[in-house]
Amino acid sequence: MKRIRTLLMAVALAPLSALAADYPNKDKPVTIVVPFAAGGPTDRVARDLAEAMRKPLGALSVVIDNVGGAGGTLGAAKAARSAPDGHTVFLHHIGMATSPALYRKLPYDTMGDFEYLGMVNDVPMTLIGRNTLPANNFKELQTWINANKGKINLGNAGLGAASHLCGLLFQSALKTDMTTVPYKGTAPAMNDLMGGQIDLMCDQTTNTTSQIEAKTIKAFAVTTQKRLTTPSLKDLPTLDESGLKGFEVTIWHGLYAPKGTPPDVLAKISNALKVALKDPEFIKKQQALGAVVVTDKRIEPAEHRKFVQAEIDKWGPIIKAAGVYAD
Repeated sequence: MKRIRTLLMAVALAPLSALAADYPNKDKPVTIVVPFAAGGPTDRVARDLAEAMRKPLGALSVVIDNVGGAGGTLGAAKAARSAPDGHTVFLHHIGMATSPALYRKLPYDTMGDFEYLGMVNDVPMTLIGRNTLPANNFKELQTWINANKGKINLGNAGLGAASHLCGLLFQSALKTDMTTVPYKGTAPAMNDLMGGQIDLMCDQTTNTTSQIEAKTIKAFAVTTQKRLTTPSLKDLPTLDESGLKGFEVTIWHGLYAPKGTPPDVLAKISNALKVALKDPEFIKKQQALGAVVVTDKRIEPAEHRKFVQAEIDKWGPIIKAAGVYAD
């Protein structure tokens, strides 16, 4: 009986072993599903990554499939339902960890429906304000916030956006509530901040650096544990050193495959990702976006999974305490 079970298992696993040996199919592209529209920050990361991974992966081509809508959950659901053959992978940002708390019912299981391949990058954030604020540094800003409780407008780019999440954590760290003003994207939020219609915002360096350099807004701090090296941002203190101990928000990106993708195929994709993350051209392009390519242990699949679980544990209570939900 034991011999029969062994033979049956060997027969069942044979197609998977053959798939791994022939992966990637020379006549079939590898597709990266991106859960947002073309042209946005995540799409730009995906296109840079596709170019850097094609050669080490040995693929005919690596193409992008933009599946936007519902805060990234539609694209995630499509990726989770894709054939687990390695020809479909999925790139997502911090929304991978915040959606379980933001959405009452997800059409996929974040930890159960995906194979974790490795982290790609971290995008720092900046705390910024309108130019007419009387504060010129974070200490003065805290004094102004304490003197104006209940009167402060905090903008964001919409439910679940990076700026929304950062704003929630900022209010939680200060133990104060502000009037949250959601917009349909970063552009209108930034326009109103520059126009003085809102007071504060916390957003990615990819969206704020040019305005900081142009001095159309005030910058008070960065959300990383260490100061940034970007020339126009290098003198900004971190929120951690400014007194909000442990404060850290980065908009990271990670790469995933559908659950059940053969281990040998996963290993090939993960190794190609590691090669891509060392590609000088890819690193240069990410630096231009204000992003930092991951070089730590999170490039390993197991550490990537642990990191996302830790992010779920971090953001879940903050989002639930704020009473923010989407159907």
